[in-house]
Amino acid sequence: MRKGHILILVENLPVPFDRRVWMESLALTEAGYKVSVISPCPNEELDEPDKVIEGIHVYRYPPPKPTQGALSFIREFSYCYFQTRRLAREVWRTDPFDVIHSCNPPDTFWKLAKGYKRHGVKYVFDHHDLCPELYISKFNREDVFLKGLYWLEKKQFDTADAVISTNESYRQVAIRRGGKRPEEVVVVRSGPLLSRFRRVPPDESLKRGRRHLAVYLGVMGPQDGVDYALRAVRYAVDAGLESTSFAFIGGGDSYDDLVLLSEELRLEEHVTFTGRIPDDELALYLSTAALALAPDPQTPLNDVSTMNKIIEYMAMHLPIVSFDLKESRHSAGDAAVYVTGDDEEKMGLSIKELIEDPQRRERMGRIGRERVETELAWDYGKRVLVAFYDRLLGHAE
Repeated sequence: MRKGHILILVENLPVPFDRRVWMESLALTEAGYKVSVISPCPNEELDEPDKVIEGIHVYRYPPPKPTQGALSFIREFSYCYFQTRRLAREVWRTDPFDVIHSCNPPDTFWKLAKGYKRHGVKYVFDHHDLCPELYISKFNREDVFLKGLYWLEKKQFDTADAVISTNESYRQVAIRRGGKRPEEVVVVRSGPLLSRFRRVPPDESLKRGRRHLAVYLGVMGPQDGVDYALRAVRYAVDAGLESTSFAFIGGGDSYDDLVLLSEELRLEEHVTFTGRIPDDELALYLSTAALALAPDPQTPLNDVSTMNKIIEYMAMHLPIVSFDLKESRHSAGDAAVYVTGDDEEKMGLSIKELIEDPQRRERMGRIGRERVETELAWDYGKRVLVAFYDRLLGHAE
């Protein structure tokens, strides 16, 4: 007998490409819950939007157009809200759910949840991003839209029966800014699955004729700092680093602009952009690489956010060159070199120095993997998640 039906709502990335959401879905399914997910659909799968994947029914709608300004942000929120509301009604008609589990951004699904709460459905806010800080980081202004985002965030917290935070910094936001009681907020960190992050024999062809490979893995949006990384690579090459190729893995709203920037910086011989790639190809890149980049600049959002890529790098024994962020230090510890002041030239020189010090790279990689195995892996996070739901729905012993 199943324990209950959980409907997960996510807009930021398609499922199953949103790794945190997918790992949560699998963990809850394994624990005896039925899980349904509503998300955008990747363009390449529009001919088959709804499907059952590993026992989880995924309902998906055509993705919105990329946002370029505040007004397009509002159009995206509205479009995704109404698509999600439509699909939630469809799920409810066929198999009523016990919980709505909403992942942000955006902070809009509280409105949808209120109607179902009248039927006894609980609302869980899975707090992935600080939307007000995300807006400041992306548009660099404080205006009426920012006030609206603070209001929406507060409505999320007020509507939620419980909150899942990705780290302690977010937990404090839920308590201090959101007014939640400490016992209503649990931290479930976004650690990697150890079974998925295992090194494989390297592929020398990925180095493109050079001795070493460095990688960036992640989203490529305005707030992610990939432009900082490209300029850092230019500084490293100008300082004499000719032994290393750089692979930028992932996609996002800034992808095309970043490819153009690499050309403007005359980095075509040193840098390649792969786009999103399958897991087996990703394992090859991460197993071949000598180090990894975390160029997220210091912003109100980034400083308190856990960067999934950092922990994934650590799981693959990779030393990291990172800008100096509070939560990045908390995650990586001695597995990273930290560059203060978002200084691109210093980042470039740090890349060069670490490439030229194989013993230090090996030591840092070992520290990172051990930290993941003993503290940060999803194996620990999923236990917290399942225990949280067992308490919420009255299954705790």
